[in-house]
Amino acid sequence: MSHREHHAASPAHVRCYVLTISDTRTEENDTGGRLLRHLLAGEGHDVIGHAIVPDDTATLRAAIEQQLDAAEVQAIITTGGTGISRRDGAYEVVSTLIEKRIDGFGELFRALSFEEIGPAAMLSRVCAGGARGTVLISLPGSENAVRLGMTRLVIPELGHMVREVTR
Repeated sequence: MSHREHHAASPAHVRCYVLTISDTRTEENDTGGRLLRHLLAGEGHDVIGHAIVPDDTATLRAAIEQQLDAAEVQAIITTGGTGISRRDGAYEVVSTLIEKRIDGFGELFRALSFEEIGPAAMLSRVCAGGARGTVLISLPGSENAVRLGMTRLVIPELGHMVREVTR
């Protein structure tokens, strides 16, 4: 099948769970998580839940695994914790949960980000792949990075990714 045929056979609406990873964000100031949910809903995807979890390895792993075990969740998208500071732990958790990596996701995100912010783009440790038949995507926490990742990479391919990880 061509990529066009794959898209045609992919779900148009995906049931998503959004996790903001932060020690400082609250419902009031979680602009990245709010934008992520808005962009998904605007494309007809169902945001079936969201939460803010601290950037703590055990807590984050438990939060993601709970959603991986939820039959109704087709995609988990995280925002935050992708940098290289001591507290940034999203990559360590998400990358160990992913069973089938989509290496091109991180490569493309950093290339697109480089066009906007220059060499600082190399500090982003975004990743994506399949875990337990669910799409798992990790994005940075900034609004600009969320907008870039969602509009240029995630939204155009989300249904296709779900189709592939559930086959």
